[in-house]
Amino acid sequence: MSRGQFELFKEMLANVSANSPFYREKFQKSGIDVNEITSMEMIAELPFTTKEELRQAYPLGLQSVPDEKIVRIHSSSGTTGKPIIIPYTAQDVAAWAEMMARCFEIAGITPLDRIQITPGYGLWTAGIGFQAGCEKLGAMAVPMGPGNTDKQLQMMMDLKSTVIIGTSSYALVLAEEVEKRGLRSEIKLKKGVIGSERWGEKMRQRIRNELGIEIYDIYGLTEIYGPGIAIDCDCHEGMHYFDDFLYFEIIDSVTGEVLPEGEVGELVITTLRKEGAPLLRYRTRDLTRIIPGKCACGLSYPRIDRIVGRTDDMVKVKGVNIYPGQIDEILREVEGVSSEYQIIIDHVNGKDVMTLKAEYNSDGDTEREDIEYNIVDLFKKRIGIHIIAEVSGIGSLPRSEKKSKRIIDYRQN
Repeated sequence: MSRGQFELFKEMLANVSANSPFYREKFQKSGIDVNEITSMEMIAELPFTTKEELRQAYPLGLQSVPDEKIVRIHSSSGTTGKPIIIPYTAQDVAAWAEMMARCFEIAGITPLDRIQITPGYGLWTAGIGFQAGCEKLGAMAVPMGPGNTDKQLQMMMDLKSTVIIGTSSYALVLAEEVEKRGLRSEIKLKKGVIGSERWGEKMRQRIRNELGIEIYDIYGLTEIYGPGIAIDCDCHEGMHYFDDFLYFEIIDSVTGEVLPEGEVGELVITTLRKEGAPLLRYRTRDLTRIIPGKCACGLSYPRIDRIVGRTDDMVKVKGVNIYPGQIDEILREVEGVSSEYQIIIDHVNGKDVMTLKAEYNSDGDTEREDIEYNIVDLFKKRIGIHIIAEVSGIGSLPRSEKKSKRIIDYRQN
């Protein structure tokens, strides 16, 4: 952390100590005196903030400024509990737009581009965040929102959209429809900014090839600002994050110990400039690593690697911890298999049985049985357990037009 970052960090600590009932209570319980924090290394002595605590603060327990300074709220979906409400000041909104505009610039997007925005608007941060960055940059926003694929494609052609923004699952839906309808020559897309979901190289290649675009991973989460706090550049060797607004740590998710650069662990984020709901050492549950060294692109912003999974989407099969990122890596090496997969975990006679369903390209040279054999063989060699593999044609597994994750079904027999 630079001296400038440490000064911002000290200001943030003083602010939450004075103005945040949420953090005043945390500091009192932990016996923390922020005036004793004299070096950046001492951040490890400060308590983490968890998603569960944010839910308990519902609705506005995180607010750290008077009501008259709040201009907007956003919220998580609340699908697994109470939603998390995040209040924003005008400065927070401006800072977010600045980071989003930087993301577009890093991706080579200019004011001449026409940006079709397919994520949802409303309480979710995605749609309005991309639009604010688009307007800050000076490009044309096409605020479509989610779904209605027929209209998406029509507007894409009529308005000659050059950039598509969306989740990986919906970008795949659009790519498949473009291919199916023979529209490749009718669309003018050049770039795609894809986020909100963890996705593998197989899917990335399919979307890139079928839409004929360059793809950029973007990262963010509602609790911090929303999408736009990190993005990859033309080198595609990790995502640059904005260390003048945020401080990133990687920890061991079990012990809480801070890990050195290069080691994979849970991403922890501290906001340095946020007013409405500043967060100290927020545990994102996302698994990644800080990439050592400077990127070949020349940008000074540090990098994290692509998200390989989450601490809460790990599954344990036959005593072995398995993350979706490991499955992506295995499928990437199997010739003829597509990007989509589904995991089903049965518990039969006291034993775990894992079935991996995948799609294969029927036009390829590899037979279905060979693909299934190769998946089972690689799984055994790489992860150390025996599974059942079932492959079927393209389009046989579920698709989603909205935010989704890999489908993992648990069945008791």
